[in-house]
Order: sequence, then C-alpha cells, then structure tokens
Amino acid sequence: MSANITTIGFDADDTLWQNEQFFRMSERHFAELLAPHADTTDLSSRLLEVEKRNLDLYGFGIKGFTLSLIETAVEITNGQVPSSVLAEILAAGREMLRHPVETLPHVQQTLERLNEDYRLVLITKGDLFDQERKLAQSGLGEFFDAVEIVSNKDTTTYERIFQRHGDGPARSMMIGNSLKSDVVPAIEAGSWGVFVPHELTWVLEHVEAPLTAQRFRQIEHLGELVPLLEEIG
Repeated sequence: MSANITTIGFDADDTLWQNEQFFRMSERHFAELLAPHADTTDLSSRLLEVEKRNLDLYGFGIKGFTLSLIETAVEITNGQVPSSVLAEILAAGREMLRHPVETLPHVQQTLERLNEDYRLVLITKGDLFDQERKLAQSGLGEFFDAVEIVSNKDTTTYERIFQRHGDGPARSMMIGNSLKSDVVPAIEAGSWGVFVPHELTWVLEHVEAPLTAQRFRQIEHLGELVPLLEEIG
C-alpha cells in the first residue's frame, strides 16, 4: 500500500460501467422520432440547452434526461408533437432504466487488487434508484467500504466524503472519467485526481485538464491504476 494514500474514490458511470452510450443511442432515436414533425438540424444544441436549464431541477440521470427530451419535443414542434411520439420517448427512458450493466475492462481485477490494502469508496451522482440498481447488477458492491450517491460533486463533497470514510483528502485519491466532476474538485480539496478518459464523456463534463497540478495523473484504463499507485508510493 502507498505510504500516503489510504482511501480511493471511484466514479461509477463510464468509469466502472458503460453509461453515456445509452444516452447517445436514445438521442439518435429521439431525432428519428421527431424528423417527420419538425426541423431537427439543431436538435442536439436545443436538447443541450434544455438539459442545462433543467439540471438544477431534475439533477443528473435518466429520468431528468427523459423529461428534457419531452420538453425539447414540445418546444421544437411548437406544442404539436404527437402523443405517440411522447409515448415512444417515455418507452425509451424506461428501456434505459432496464438496460443491463456493462462493466468496463480491467474494473473487477483492479478492485480485487486494491480492496485489501485501501478503503474503496464509490462516489457517484445521479438518480438514487438507478445508481443503486446498476451497482447491484454490476456485482461490484462487495469491493466498496462505502457508497456515496450525491446530487453534485464539488470540493466540499470530496472534503466531506474523504473525512467521513478516510483519513482526509490529503491521503485520498479520486478516479474518474470526468475532469469537471471527478478530478478537478478532488484536487482542489487536496486529494489526488486520476483522469481515465472515456470516448463518450458528456459535453457538460468537459473542462481543461489541470496539467500543472502536482496531484493530477492520467491513465488510459483502470488496468494502469495499480502500477500508478506503486509509482506514487
């Protein structure tokens, strides 16, 4: 075990299992549904604006996304969207909530290697029921000493969680695919922040990498985490 790091936090969506690809598939289906009823050339930007507007109301997750799809459909058709299209959107949202969990490469082996030497904490944001469902279906719950499902991830979040479940931020590390939510605020809290890029990270999670931060690291996949910890230690 590293001489300094005792606690490791892991993001869930697109760090431990696939997530964003299902949102993209639903968005493509949404465009197909609306094509006969409205000009969809700027559909993605219109949807993104609605999602931004609704984050404070609905939070992150499939249910809020589904409501934003419905709101966008109403707006872009000037209220003329057929009820059959709304029914299809709702069905797509339910399908997303039922979709089997697909864990990413190297996840199980890495958690198995680490959970004997470190306190592992799952730190994820989104809908409570959906995140609990995905964790249960993933079979990864046994590796975590604690699970925190939060409404947002900021500096205060990491300070609180790493004090509660570890030895404070200075002796903790956060792993995730979002620079904005997983890496930058964890580093600002005093932790290590490890960026694991995912090709489909949501545009609202994009910020510049903190390349000059001493506690910032980037790896290509979770299989590189154990060697990184050995190097840091």
